[in-house]
Amino acid sequence: MKKESLEKLENIAIAITHGVGSVWSLIIHTIIFITSFGLVFFGIKIEMVLLVLTTILSLEAIYLSIFIQLSVNHQAKALAGVEKDIDEIQEDVEDIAEDVEEIAEDVEDIQEAHEEIQEDIEEIQKDVEEIQEAHEDENETISGK
Repeated sequence: MKKESLEKLENIAIAITHGVGSVWSLIIHTIIFITSFGLVFFGIKIEMVLLVLTTILSLEAIYLSIFIQLSVNHQAKALAGVEKDIDEIQEDVEDIAEDVEEIAEDVEDIQEAHEEIQEDIEEIQKDVEEIQEAHEDENETISGK
């Protein structure tokens, strides 16, 4: 069978499983059972009613168990897909966490470099002030002569 046909059959099986698990299914089955036993009042032997009813119920149980298993298999396949997606997301989160750690280290390095540059600027500023003072002293000495 083609993949599309199998998917249609799986969807039908899932729909039947959902339908059987509904209140309407309960109502319909109750009506069928009451009607079946009511056939006795129309002259049909109880043994015949029970035989037909038992056969139908047995076949229904077999098909329902197959439909339920198909539904379980479908859900398992869907869960496997979700599990794969979760694993991929978890790997992405781990990669992002590593990137954040690297960025944090880079920020620390930049802060340290900034502090060093700030210290260098302060030292240069002190040197400039000392040179200016020395130059002023030199000018005073020269002008004082």
